[in-house]
Amino acid sequence: AAAARCTVTVCRGCCCGTPKIPGLDHAGQLAQLRRALADNAQVRVTGCLDACEHANVVVVQPTVAGRAAGGRPVWLGLVNDPDAADDIAAWIAAGGPGLADPPGILDLYEFTPSRRIRQAAED
Repeated sequence: AAAARCTVTVCRGCCCGTPKIPGLDHAGQLAQLRRALADNAQVRVTGCLDACEHANVVVVQPTVAGRAAGGRPVWLGLVNDPDAADDIAAWIAAGGPGLADPPGILDLYEFTPSRRIRQAAED
Protein backbone atom coordinates (compact mmCIF):
# COMPACT_ATOMS: atom_id res chain seq x y z
CA ALA A 1 0.00 0.00 0.00
CA ALA A 2 2.87 2.40 0.78
CA ALA A 3 4.25 1.94 -2.76
CA ALA A 4 0.94 3.21 -4.14
CA ARG A 5 1.50 6.50 -2.32
CA CYS A 6 4.06 9.23 -2.79
CA THR A 7 6.51 9.85 0.01
CA VAL A 8 7.05 13.44 1.09
CA THR A 9 10.21 14.06 3.08
CA VAL A 10 10.29 17.27 5.10
CA CYS A 11 13.67 18.51 6.26
CA ARG A 12 13.70 19.64 9.85
CA GLY A 13 17.42 19.72 10.52
CA CYS A 14 20.12 22.32 10.74
CA CYS A 15 18.27 25.30 9.21
CA CYS A 16 14.92 23.95 8.08
CA GLY A 17 12.26 24.07 10.72
CA THR A 18 14.29 26.26 13.06
CA PRO A 19 14.38 29.95 14.02
CA LYS A 20 17.13 30.38 11.38
CA ILE A 21 14.18 30.69 8.99
CA PRO A 22 12.13 33.38 10.75
CA GLY A 23 8.50 34.26 10.18
CA LEU A 24 7.29 30.74 9.48
CA ASP A 25 5.30 28.49 11.76
CA HIS A 26 7.35 25.36 11.09
CA ALA A 27 5.26 23.08 13.28
CA GLY A 28 2.10 24.48 11.71
CA GLN A 29 3.46 23.88 8.22
CA LEU A 30 4.32 20.27 9.03
CA ALA A 31 0.87 19.72 10.53
CA GLN A 32 -0.72 21.31 7.45
CA LEU A 33 1.26 19.00 5.14
CA ARG A 34 0.27 15.97 7.19
CA ARG A 35 -3.42 16.94 7.09
CA ALA A 36 -3.41 17.81 3.39
CA LEU A 37 -1.57 14.62 2.42
CA ALA A 38 -3.14 12.16 4.87
CA ASP A 39 -5.00 10.24 2.16
CA ASN A 40 -2.41 10.39 -0.60
CA ALA A 41 1.13 10.37 0.74
CA GLN A 42 3.36 9.27 3.54
CA VAL A 43 4.95 12.30 5.23
CA ARG A 44 8.23 11.73 6.97
CA VAL A 45 10.52 14.11 8.79
CA THR A 46 14.27 13.89 8.47
CA GLY A 47 17.29 15.64 9.86
CA CYS A 48 19.44 17.93 7.74
CA LEU A 49 19.38 17.12 4.03
CA ASP A 50 22.48 19.29 3.54
CA ALA A 51 20.75 21.70 1.17
CA CYS A 52 20.77 24.64 3.59
CA GLU A 53 21.02 27.25 0.83
CA HIS A 54 17.43 26.20 0.01
CA ALA A 55 16.32 25.93 3.64
CA ASN A 56 12.86 24.58 4.30
CA VAL A 57 13.26 21.68 1.89
CA VAL A 58 10.49 19.27 0.88
CA VAL A 59 11.25 16.25 -1.34
CA VAL A 60 8.37 14.59 -3.20
CA GLN A 61 9.15 11.02 -4.22
CA PRO A 62 6.98 9.33 -6.84
CA THR A 63 4.85 6.26 -6.42
CA VAL A 64 6.02 3.03 -8.04
CA ALA A 65 3.72 3.79 -10.99
CA GLY A 66 5.06 7.33 -11.17
CA ARG A 67 8.65 6.09 -11.19
CA ALA A 68 7.78 3.56 -13.92
CA ALA A 69 6.36 6.47 -15.94
CA GLY A 70 9.65 8.37 -15.61
CA GLY A 71 8.99 10.32 -12.43
CA ARG A 72 11.92 11.12 -10.18
CA PRO A 73 12.10 12.75 -6.77
CA VAL A 74 11.40 16.46 -6.93
CA TRP A 75 13.28 18.71 -4.53
CA LEU A 76 11.49 21.86 -3.43
CA GLY A 77 13.36 24.52 -1.47
CA LEU A 78 12.50 27.75 0.27
CA VAL A 79 9.01 26.36 0.84
CA ASN A 80 8.03 29.23 3.10
CA ASP A 81 4.60 30.10 1.70
CA PRO A 82 1.66 28.64 3.65
CA ASP A 83 -0.16 27.92 0.35
CA ALA A 84 2.66 25.67 -0.85
CA ALA A 85 1.37 22.71 1.19
CA ASP A 86 -1.95 22.90 -0.63
CA ASP A 87 -0.19 23.09 -4.01
CA ILE A 88 1.93 20.05 -3.14
CA ALA A 89 -1.16 18.16 -1.94
CA ALA A 90 -3.10 18.98 -5.13
CA TRP A 91 -0.21 17.73 -7.27
CA ILE A 92 0.06 14.48 -5.33
CA ALA A 93 -3.71 13.96 -5.43
CA ALA A 94 -3.44 14.21 -9.23
CA GLY A 95 -0.72 11.52 -9.24
CA GLY A 96 2.54 13.28 -8.34
CA PRO A 97 5.90 12.98 -10.12
CA GLY A 98 5.71 11.03 -13.36
CA LEU A 99 1.92 10.95 -13.45
CA ALA A 100 0.88 14.59 -13.23
CA ASP A 101 2.44 17.96 -13.92
CA PRO A 102 2.94 20.03 -10.79
CA PRO A 103 1.11 23.33 -10.40
CA GLY A 104 3.20 26.00 -12.11
CA ILE A 105 3.89 27.79 -8.86
CA LEU A 106 5.94 24.82 -7.63
CA ASP A 107 8.46 25.53 -10.40
CA LEU A 108 9.57 28.49 -8.31
CA TYR A 109 10.59 26.13 -5.49
CA GLU A 110 12.18 23.33 -7.51
CA PHE A 111 15.95 22.90 -7.41
CA THR A 112 18.49 20.20 -8.18
CA PRO A 113 20.74 19.26 -5.28
CA SER A 114 24.22 17.91 -5.81
CA ARG A 115 24.51 14.26 -6.78
CA ARG A 116 26.05 13.43 -3.39
CA ILE A 117 23.08 14.91 -1.54
CA ARG A 118 20.54 13.26 -3.87
CA GLN A 119 22.11 9.83 -3.48
CA ALA A 120 22.22 10.07 0.30
CA ALA A 121 18.64 11.28 0.65
CA GLU A 122 16.91 9.21 -2.02
CA ASP A 123 18.37 5.80 -1.14
